[in-house]
Amino acid sequence: MNNVSYKVALGGVISSLCLLAMFLTSIAPFLYLTLPMIAGALITIIVVEVNMSWAFLTYVAVSLLSIFVTPNKEAAVIFILFFGHYPIIKQKLESIHTKLLKWILKFIIFNICIVIDYQITLHLLGIDDFADDFAMFGKFGIYILWFLTNIIFIVYDYALSGCIEMYIKYLKPKIFGNKPK
Repeated sequence: MNNVSYKVALGGVISSLCLLAMFLTSIAPFLYLTLPMIAGALITIIVVEVNMSWAFLTYVAVSLLSIFVTPNKEAAVIFILFFGHYPIIKQKLESIHTKLLKWILKFIIFNICIVIDYQITLHLLGIDDFADDFAMFGKFGIYILWFLTNIIFIVYDYALSGCIEMYIKYLKPKIFGNKPK
């Protein structure tokens, strides 16, 4: 769809839903990872319906607003550093034909984002309890966490692919009908 008003309206609706999800992290703090994941998954609708550039603009808008609107800054940071942009770049990553190269790039992006998130959470946000939680695992606590987050990333990537496929195959035809392009 190339209609500018459609793009603006869709971007506004998706941005509002993303910000609602981000704001809900203050009401349900135990969902501080799940709700940014949902917000990022919503941005894939912009990727599918409009294009990656418009999705990136939506991501930037939601990121900037979530800094100010979201009381849970840790959730805002993880959205900005990973869950907001990964669903956008996933489309490009999926177009890589070599499976090994595709997964290497995915893991590199994920691990860079997670290390930056950990440093910001620890040093800028001053959440020292975050590091103390892993002290019970001894000196290998942070490595155990790193390994587990990479396993969770694999599950997240497959779940996101399933959400995108579900939207394209089932939800989009029900919302827009089976109109030829």
